[in-house]
Order: sequence, then C-alpha cells, then structure tokens
Amino acid sequence: MKKIFLLLVILLFGVVCTDAKPIEIDYNDGIYHIILKGEKMKKNIKFVSNDSLITNKEAHQKTGSSLTVNAGYFDPSNGKSISYIVTDRHIAEDPLLNDSLLSNPALRRNIDKILNRTEFRVVECFDKGKRHYEIVPHKNSVDFDCTVITSAQGGPLVYPQLRLEEEFFVVRDEYGEVIRESCSVLHKTARTVIGLKGDEVHILIITDENPMDLYEVHDYVKKLGLDRAMNFDGGSSTSMNYKKQYEVVSTKGDGAGRSLKSFMIVK
Repeated sequence: MKKIFLLLVILLFGVVCTDAKPIEIDYNDGIYHIILKGEKMKKNIKFVSNDSLITNKEAHQKTGSSLTVNAGYFDPSNGKSISYIVTDRHIAEDPLLNDSLLSNPALRRNIDKILNRTEFRVVECFDKGKRHYEIVPHKNSVDFDCTVITSAQGGPLVYPQLRLEEEFFVVRDEYGEVIRESCSVLHKTARTVIGLKGDEVHILIITDENPMDLYEVHDYVKKLGLDRAMNFDGGSSTSMNYKKQYEVVSTKGDGAGRSLKSFMIVK
C-alpha cells in the first residue's frame, strides 16, 4: 500500500513539474510582471542588437522569439549604443565606438562611471557545466573558468542600492541640489526593469498607466522580494512583445513604438 501511495505522489509531482510554465506573465495596475523560470531558460535568453534602429515588434518578428523586451541605452541621433551588449560570447556593442559619447565634455569627464554602469549577465562556468545570472557593474570580473555568454548594460542599479550618482544618472552641486539628470530617473515615466529572485528572472514593464520614478521602483521591487534589480532603457523606449498575445509600446508618438538598438529575446 505504501508503494502505491509513493507511486501516486511521484506521478502527481511529475505532472506538476511538467505543467510549470517557463514564462509567466501577470498584469496588474498598469504593470506587466514577467517571470522566467527553470534551468533551460538560461540557454534561451539572449541579448542582441541591430545595425539600424528598429522597433521591438520588428525585432520580435525578425528573431522569431517568444518574448522580446527593450534593453540598453542608445543615441537616437546616430543610432549607436551607449551600453555594452554581449551576444554569443562576443561584444556586439561597445560604447567607446560612439563618437558623440566621447565628444561631449561632460560625458567624457565621467566616462568611467558610464562605462561601469550595471548590466544583466548570463554566465557559464565550465568547471560546473552550469549557467547562472548576475546583475553587477560592467567592470566586475567573472569567476575563474567562467565566461559571459550574453549580457546587456543599462543602469542604474535599483535594488538593493539605488546608484544614481555612482552611475552618472544624477549630478548634485555642493548644496545637494540636482544640477543634471539623465533618462528621467527622478521623474515618473514608463520603465523596463529586470531583477533576480533566487534563480528566477523577473521583468517589470511599467507602462504609461502607472509611471514611476526610480525611488518608487526601488520600493516596488523591495515589496516583491527581489534580491537585485536594475533599470533598462525606459520612457518612450519601454516595449514588450510576447508571442502574439501581448504588445506594449509607449502611448507617446504615433503608437507604432520607438525604434531601438538592443533587445532581450527569449526563444
């Protein structure tokens, strides 16, 4: 009788595991909460860039992915990236190749902060034969015998610390007053946020229906219990396509979605 009971438990557990969805999407109060689960997911996530600027929907169709989300920062004036992007172990985008980034005196003086902005990585360690996720500054080295498979830089780190000044998104004067702000980090706008909770990837598409500043995002991901979280490009860049079921573009502009440089795709 005990053997029969154990067999039933094993079969039931197997059914539960089989039915678990690797991509879960919940929508509430203007926010899409996407959760990516499972060991196989670590081989299905890839960050890519395009030679010319294209919309998230165009990237979704071009790559044939199940999920496509906007990723790093770029310069709309010349179509070049302001964020490091690694695709299939190779650097696909390097901000140092962006002439306008280096020709701006204020940016050039703070280039070290810009180049070391936070990034999301998928890392493979050959001694263990496994992959894992990281949210770290770009210049953080990986462990010995490990390599970055794919990554996208954005910034700033949102949780557990909010690194606005350290990553040159906010500059204050000697009296603590803000004299420079980038990417509307202190203003309410749409956001694309990526975080980690244990071995799960959590993506928040914060739409124009519930815009947030990064202080509010910090509090929100804390309530969700995330371990770490970072900001991707947002505002009018905030975009998401999931199969043919969901499409998110900023309500600003013509409604077709902003043309972008880099994307997170999930096959």
